[in-house]
Amino acid sequence: MAAKRTVSAAHVPPPAAAGQSGADDRVLIPEPRAQPVVPPAKPERAAYFNRELSWLAFNRRVLEQAQSDRHPLLERVRFLAIFSSNLDEFFEIRVAGLIQQADEGAAGEPGLDGLGAREQLRRIHSVVASLVEDQYRCWHTQLMPALAREGIVIKGAKELTAAELGWVEGYFREQVYPVLTPLALDASHPFPQLGNKTLNIVVALGEMGGRAASGGQVALLPVPRILPRLVRIEPGAAGPQRFIFLTDIVKLCAGALFPGYRVRSAHAFRVTRNSDLYIDEEEAENLLKRIEDELRNRRRGAAVRLEIEDGVDDAIFATLCGHLALSHEYVFRLAGPLNLLRVLSLAEIDRPELKYPPFTPAAVSALREPEHIFETLRERDVLLHHPYDSFQPVVDFVEQAARDPQVFALKQTLYRTSGDSPIVRALIEASRNGKQVTALVELKARFDEANNIQWAKQLEEAGVHVVYGLVGHKTHCKCSLVVRREERGLRHYAHLGTGNYNPRTARLYTDLSLFTAREDLTADAAQLFNTLTGYNRAPEFRRLLVAPFNLHQRLIELIAREAENAAAGRPARIMAKMNSLVDKAVIDALYAASQAGVQIDLIVRGICCLVPGVRGLSDHIRVRSIVGRFLEHARAFWFENHGGENGPLIYAGSADWMPRNFFRRVEVVFPVDDPALRRFVTDELFGMELADTENARELHADGGYLPVARAEGAPAFSAQSYFIAAAQQRAQASMEI
Repeated sequence: MAAKRTVSAAHVPPPAAAGQSGADDRVLIPEPRAQPVVPPAKPERAAYFNRELSWLAFNRRVLEQAQSDRHPLLERVRFLAIFSSNLDEFFEIRVAGLIQQADEGAAGEPGLDGLGAREQLRRIHSVVASLVEDQYRCWHTQLMPALAREGIVIKGAKELTAAELGWVEGYFREQVYPVLTPLALDASHPFPQLGNKTLNIVVALGEMGGRAASGGQVALLPVPRILPRLVRIEPGAAGPQRFIFLTDIVKLCAGALFPGYRVRSAHAFRVTRNSDLYIDEEEAENLLKRIEDELRNRRRGAAVRLEIEDGVDDAIFATLCGHLALSHEYVFRLAGPLNLLRVLSLAEIDRPELKYPPFTPAAVSALREPEHIFETLRERDVLLHHPYDSFQPVVDFVEQAARDPQVFALKQTLYRTSGDSPIVRALIEASRNGKQVTALVELKARFDEANNIQWAKQLEEAGVHVVYGLVGHKTHCKCSLVVRREERGLRHYAHLGTGNYNPRTARLYTDLSLFTAREDLTADAAQLFNTLTGYNRAPEFRRLLVAPFNLHQRLIELIAREAENAAAGRPARIMAKMNSLVDKAVIDALYAASQAGVQIDLIVRGICCLVPGVRGLSDHIRVRSIVGRFLEHARAFWFENHGGENGPLIYAGSADWMPRNFFRRVEVVFPVDDPALRRFVTDELFGMELADTENARELHADGGYLPVARAEGAPAFSAQSYFIAAAQQRAQASMEI
């Protein structure tokens, strides 16, 4: 059950690299390195949390959801699977980077807390080992018994009845045996190349008479990914639903693949490999082709973790570690099953009483009639809060532009989208309808590279102008721009968002969508696209905050203004919601603002390197994280701006407060100007999330996340539940009109 050994590592990004196919001579945009305009805080003690340990603290909060009976049972199973998937990516990217630094003997640039690669690995080892132990304890002692009580039974090979055993053996013969290929390990059979995160069985063989086989034969059974990892036993039978892991089936029946031998032992194992892509775009003649090649190489990256079932023979264990070039501290010995991501299939069982109550996003916004979408936007801005508000108006916006004969041009960024993307289909339709269509496709959206390559090819075949953004920068902003010919000339309409153009994840992630026809915002959006597709060393933006150009410097200035107001005795406050807070200059500016007396409330879902509540440094800073039914993904920022012409300044956008977002990505943060929309952000978004006492955890100066205190006897309050109820009320009210 416990992880016996393990270590991890932090990824240090490679030199800036990004580009456009066929345009490798594009001007490289200089990276602005804004200096704080307020004196950085100079604490006498450590003032920053380690980035990697902070991320692990976030993933522990995900695991806590699986451990908590506040959630329905199958939703707890889903959280356990998400935790497992998160940890996989942590090893593939962050751990891989630190291991590479340590193995090369490079000190590397230390983290904000001053720790080098080896020390970070040592500390990560301890935390991850504890997390994995808790993960398997949760599965074995909490979830499996609870599932069994609900008639969902996970069986081991030794627990099968005679009838079940006969069914399993038949399933193996018909479905599994034909696709397995045994691979001997001896002098004439080299150790095979094992794919990243693939399931494998290592089998030790003996002679049928009981004597050990000559030389102690060992073989591998790679298990194809096409096979389901959790198999339902006798699917048509009445009674409890019974399942067995594919691992147990293969181990039970492995002897069929080795006639004349007996199976002395069989253990499952899984290798995690370095999966980060490194593309030198200055040397890449064709970025699309280079990324396709790198994707093929990814599955053969250096091993960074070995997970293996406990009890494996020491000699076999040493052989595996030797071939994988892994020292023992990067190995987990587990009581199985390997890869708990696979239990996600249980969450798809049709048992509504074991899941969250169904929720349909409200389709009652001002944009619910697509044919009037441009007319509506000429009159007012519209702000949607997903998933509580339907994502359909975002799709309608692009589809309507594709079909509207008055639309002249359509420009779109694509970072991540769904496999059957209606956005991409609409862009293709627009191009075929004779409109000028430009798509900014980010080929290096991590783990979505293959999907985006396919979209890029389809779009190009349909006549869409496909470009890949600025050299050295990922295009992470969420922007759609429509140019429409009207009576008074050309008019621009824009969608600006915090989330991806993905209808599937829009039902799971909380995000904001702003639709506007304001000339100052749409002119900036047009400038953005011109910068991404052409040459512009110093674009000017009037209202939008755009990385890598003016976003970082402007945020520092806004924080400094609050500090100046507080020092002068004027009202001063900052509220900010984001996924991660890592940038040192911004953290130092927040510390200085706190020292000046600014009240600062931060809602940071994941990584937070700022240390709150330190006397004389961050007394006035509170940090909380919300982990619940939906993934908190929106970024929004509120500055008191006392004495400013427009009152509080309110922004939302695609950027977290991290160096990569400020300097290595193209990001857009947009102002919210409409009074009604501003009240929503202030009173609802921030108001409800800062009142959450159910899903919120407060970060303390020692790095611990503790439940938010509430008055004795007061019921717990969930912001997400509040937003669901509000959306349902809006939907009900619309039906009664």
